[in-house]
Amino acid sequence: MNDASQFTSVVWDAFIALVTILSIIACALLLWMQSTHAASGTETSGHVWDEDIREYNNPLPRWWMWMFYLTIAFGFAYLALYPGLGSYAGMLGWTQVKQLDEENARAQAMYGPIYDRFAALDVVALSKNAEALAIGQKLFLNNCAQCHASDGGGSRGFPNLTDKDWLWGGAPETIKATITDGRTGNMPPLGAVLGDEGVKDAAAYVLSLSGNAHDSIRAAKGKEKFAQICAACHGADGKGNPALGAPNLTDRIWLHGSGEAILETISRGRVNQMPAHKDILTPAKIHLLTAYVYSLSGK
Repeated sequence: MNDASQFTSVVWDAFIALVTILSIIACALLLWMQSTHAASGTETSGHVWDEDIREYNNPLPRWWMWMFYLTIAFGFAYLALYPGLGSYAGMLGWTQVKQLDEENARAQAMYGPIYDRFAALDVVALSKNAEALAIGQKLFLNNCAQCHASDGGGSRGFPNLTDKDWLWGGAPETIKATITDGRTGNMPPLGAVLGDEGVKDAAAYVLSLSGNAHDSIRAAKGKEKFAQICAACHGADGKGNPALGAPNLTDRIWLHGSGEAILETISRGRVNQMPAHKDILTPAKIHLLTAYVYSLSGK
């Protein structure tokens, strides 16, 4: 951290603490000033409604003022015990992260043995264990369904986990590595290299690999471009490379859609991110989650 950022941090910490304390003191002074006003019973604020309804300028009720004083005292006590004044950590040293860690530790102590009981079994055996799959499904719904859907069917841009088409491979060890460390798939943009017509030619050839309707003349032109540029990742036969996460182009499974989507993919490229879960889930939970994901495509 440089000197400028340190100065900004210190100044803002002091500013926040000062404004907070002065605001509470100002509320207390305003309340005290209002409480010293004697009730005359005849003095009005000057406001009149419906010709004869007048607002009297009486002091606030005593019970209400004492409640306000108690809230002010509570505010000072809270700020002394808990963080709320800039960088001041509070006498109790409480933080959200600390509380979360403590709750996670208690949960691990309570539920950890349940997960550990399945850790000795291999993924294939767990994929046929009803109890393990029930736990794995809950882990999936809490951590994976947001992208892959609750049934694992995925959506555009998010792989379907219920078929046998795997970008990085569908072996148990590979699935576990994907969940643990995440994946990053990168299709580079080729629009500048191929040009508009070249992109259309390459797209026609890609469509021909899976037997989709295509322009045969453009496909013939695109075949050479594919061999020069695309085969390095997708293979000379277009069947992909799981080591690179390069998809198989000979089936009819399209992660981002076919037709215009293929043109866009070739021209602009794609970047897909599967986040790592090693800092979110314990190894035992990842083991059960792997078994559940493996079972989705093995049914």
